[in-house]
Amino acid sequence: MSDWSGRLHRYRFRSVWLLNAPPAVVYAVLERAEAYPRWWPQVREVTPIDDHSGLARFRSWLPYELTVVATERLRDPGTGVLEIALRGDMGGWARWTIRPGHGGTRVVFEQDVEVCKPLLRRLTPLARPLFRLNHALMMRAGRRGLAAWLARG
Repeated sequence: MSDWSGRLHRYRFRSVWLLNAPPAVVYAVLERAEAYPRWWPQVREVTPIDDHSGLARFRSWLPYELTVVATERLRDPGTGVLEIALRGDMGGWARWTIRPGHGGTRVVFEQDVEVCKPLLRRLTPLARPLFRLNHALMMRAGRRGLAAWLARG
């Protein structure tokens, strides 16, 4: 694969969520990935494989599903960081950084991934803006779902 091809299929995302809950509570929810489908509609399934990895399925607005194996790289409640490595339909990493902010918690989600699913790789040249919109809609729904989950206690 050429360098150009690698950049074409690579995506970097960053989202900031402000939540009305203490950082320790938000961290405790975010570190339990197997519960994400309860509050995040686009996370369809998370099945633990062992103590440090799991299989996850995602589907947002566009009619395709992504399946990945997520493996814990960093879990540090002291710094508020959770980071995973991803492989499967996309490869790379994702990170949550949870900090106090605005009377509650400021959560930063960062992701650096390369699309590996053959169909999506073929569609990237034309569909890249739609893929980015799809991700933005998924993140917006995740923030809303987490805020509602936290409000219910």
